[in-house]
Amino acid sequence: MGKNAEYEKLIQIGRPPNITQRFPHSQALIVSGKVIDQALVKKGRAMTIAANGRNSFIIRGALMAAQRADAALLIEIARSESNYCPTNFYNIALHVDCICNELGITIPVAIHADHYGIKSEADIPFAKMEIPSMFDAGITSIAVDASHMPDDKNLLANLELNPCIPIWAGLETEVGEIKGDQGLSTVDDASFLIKGLNAHGIFADWIALNNGSTHGLEASGQGIQVELTARIHEAIARYGVSGAQHGTSGNNSDKLRAIAAGTHTTKANVATALQMVSWGVEVNDYGNAILDGDGNFKKVAGQGVSEEMWQRMTRYAAEKGWKGGNYKNLNLPFENLLLAQERAVRERMSKAVEEFVYNMLTKVFNAEGTATLAKELILQAGSFDLGPKGKQLENPMEWTKELIVERAKALVVDAGPPGDFDD
Repeated sequence: MGKNAEYEKLIQIGRPPNITQRFPHSQALIVSGKVIDQALVKKGRAMTIAANGRNSFIIRGALMAAQRADAALLIEIARSESNYCPTNFYNIALHVDCICNELGITIPVAIHADHYGIKSEADIPFAKMEIPSMFDAGITSIAVDASHMPDDKNLLANLELNPCIPIWAGLETEVGEIKGDQGLSTVDDASFLIKGLNAHGIFADWIALNNGSTHGLEASGQGIQVELTARIHEAIARYGVSGAQHGTSGNNSDKLRAIAAGTHTTKANVATALQMVSWGVEVNDYGNAILDGDGNFKKVAGQGVSEEMWQRMTRYAAEKGWKGGNYKNLNLPFENLLLAQERAVRERMSKAVEEFVYNMLTKVFNAEGTATLAKELILQAGSFDLGPKGKQLENPMEWTKELIVERAKALVVDAGPPGDFDD
């Protein structure tokens, strides 16, 4: 079977039913998140970027980089990001599909709904309506994030919402809200969540931890705690779950290499770094924005947005009182203005993202070649649905609602300080 015939076969069998219905004539290989995870597992000691597509330049650049690197990829947007970015759960697949067809992108890419936050039980009825609609719009993977609630309610929310998620879709769950070095996850609370899901026949592809990472700008210097992550991953390894690393921006390359090599992480979220790179803000080699003595971002002349546009953006931010990480709020009001810039400026914005992502995929994350592995997995399975990595090990009779509540009382956890840690 020749290369063209093989790819046509992948298009026929590798795209989930929501994608074939949404984009019936597309040549974009949009796949389940399970395909991406299992390709990285097959390579071993590797993870790939889940690029937060806060603007269209990021999506374009990340796809071009993954194509160059032959790397499987996720493009994602978080629920909170949908409030301050032009990208949201309902148009992100449209962006990806359009760009893939325009540029001839052939690597497998999953569309991930990140941090679908459940802050309380009152959020669940709306989620039951919204989650199926998101999949109708082209989502192929989701992170159910009920980590803001106590452990028993986190698990019970995951159980209640799972029937809304297609069985073929990628699934991420989270324990320990992302709060930097506060409220760190433990073996106990991670095991509690994964075992409780397993007892009910739910096999998460990824678990996200609070392992010292932060959303936005990493200023503490501590960052991700690799040994803690490895210890938790080993404790739940028999359940077939991989790690999802949040808050990678600002962690140095050596630390990220250690995460890839020494833990079961296959998915690494990158958001703030890609935003800054696309704008032309000066960053260090691992994507943390560099501030001047007044706490302002340093724009590199001739990179990213035009100098005139940057002046407009900074004036607007000043009027709104936005500094530091709150510059993220510029994404929504400025998307049309950024798209209105001349072609050369638009192209250098995407190109900067491409170079940054390519370097991370090939020199830090060890992801090169995983696109080919993902395609092989689809062809071997003869289906878009690769099935779960894990199998049921826990007795459901020991994980009833009543027993879940009782078990949670015995957990020793540190929730950390209250506050808004979304990004």
